[in-house]
Amino acid sequence: MEQAVLALEDGTVFEGTSFGASVQRTGEVVFNTAITGYQEIFTDPSYCGQIVVLTNPQIGNYGANAADCESPSPYIEGLVVRELSPIASNWRADDRAEHFLAKYGIPIIADVDTRKLVRLLRDFGAMRGIIAVGEYDRDELIEGARSAPMMAGQNLVSRVTTPVQYKWTEGVEPVSESDKVVHGSDSSFHVVAFDYGIKRNILRHLVQIGSHVTVVPAGTAAKDVLALQPDGVFLSNGPGDPETLENQASEIRKLIGKAPIFGICLGHQLLGRAFGGRTYKLKFGHHGANHPVLNKLTNKVEITSQNHGFCIDPDSLRDSEVEITHVNLNDQTVEGLRHRSEPVFCVQYHPEAAPGPHDSHYLFQEFARVMKGNER
Repeated sequence: MEQAVLALEDGTVFEGTSFGASVQRTGEVVFNTAITGYQEIFTDPSYCGQIVVLTNPQIGNYGANAADCESPSPYIEGLVVRELSPIASNWRADDRAEHFLAKYGIPIIADVDTRKLVRLLRDFGAMRGIIAVGEYDRDELIEGARSAPMMAGQNLVSRVTTPVQYKWTEGVEPVSESDKVVHGSDSSFHVVAFDYGIKRNILRHLVQIGSHVTVVPAGTAAKDVLALQPDGVFLSNGPGDPETLENQASEIRKLIGKAPIFGICLGHQLLGRAFGGRTYKLKFGHHGANHPVLNKLTNKVEITSQNHGFCIDPDSLRDSEVEITHVNLNDQTVEGLRHRSEPVFCVQYHPEAAPGPHDSHYLFQEFARVMKGNER
C-alpha cells in the first residue's frame, strides 16, 4: 500500500494509507457525521470542490452499487476515513467503495485519526487541504493547500449543471398512500427543475407526487422556463458560493408570482437572495443526517439531513415579503422561508435524503398542494 498525506492550510499534516487513485487533489476539507449513506455523499454534486472527512470510523462495509448514485459520477475531491472495511457485505453491492472512487480519479486517505481532524475543523473551521499519494515535501504540500481557491467566491454550479434540457420520469417505489392522497391516481403536474447540482432522489420525489419533470440548465432564463408552461418550478441543491450566482437569483425573481416555487439547499439560498437577502459562510458548515430543525409553523422538531456551507442572514430579510419558517436548533440559523402571499417556499436541508430521516417528506406533498391551488 502506498503512503498518503493530507496537508491543511494551517500547517497540520496527517499521514495515512492510499486506497483510491494515486493523484493529488485540493479542496475545502469538511466533515460529515452521517452513519450511513457514504455513496450518496460521494455522488452529491453539492460536494464539488470539497475533500470529505467521514466521522463514522468504518466506511465501505456495504460496498457500492449503481442504483444508489445521486448523479452520474462522484463529485468529491477526495475522501478521508479512519478505516476502510476489508469486505463489502451487501447483496446489492456490485463494486467496492474504494474501487468506485478510484475509477473516477478520486484519492482516498485511510488510517487517519479522524477524531483529531474533526475536532480541529470544528474548533478552527473548514480549511483548504491537499491529498497527495507517495513521497512529497511536506512544506510544499502545505503551501499547495494555502494556494488552493477558497470556497467563498467560487461559482461551482457551472461544473455540475446539465448542459442540456432533459426529461425525468423515474419515481420512488413503492408509491406511499400519503402520496396517492395528495395527487390522486390520474392528476399530473409539470415541474420545471433548475439543475444547480440536482440529486436524483429529489427528481424521484417530484415524480412521486404526480409530476412529469423537465430539468433545465442553471443558466436558463425565466422566460424560457415560463414558455414550458410549468405548474411548479423547483430550485435544486448545488455547490459553491450563492453570492456568485446573482444572474440566477435575478431570473428566480422574475418567476415569483408566475408559478409555485419550491427550493432546497442552494435553491433556498438563491430564493433568499432573490428576495433581497444576504448569505454568509458558516464556520464548518452543516454536513450530516441528524440535524434538529424547529418548524415554527407547527412547533414540531424535524430530524434532517444537511449539506451546506453557506446560510441566509435573517437580519437581511427583516423588511422583506418572506417569513422564516424553520430554524436550526444547534445554532439558530435559518432553515426555511416562505412568501407571505405567494406559493413560494424553501428549506435549507434535504427532505429527500436517501438514506436519511423521513420527517420532512411532507414538503413534497406541500408542493403538490400549492400546485393544485390548495391552501398551504
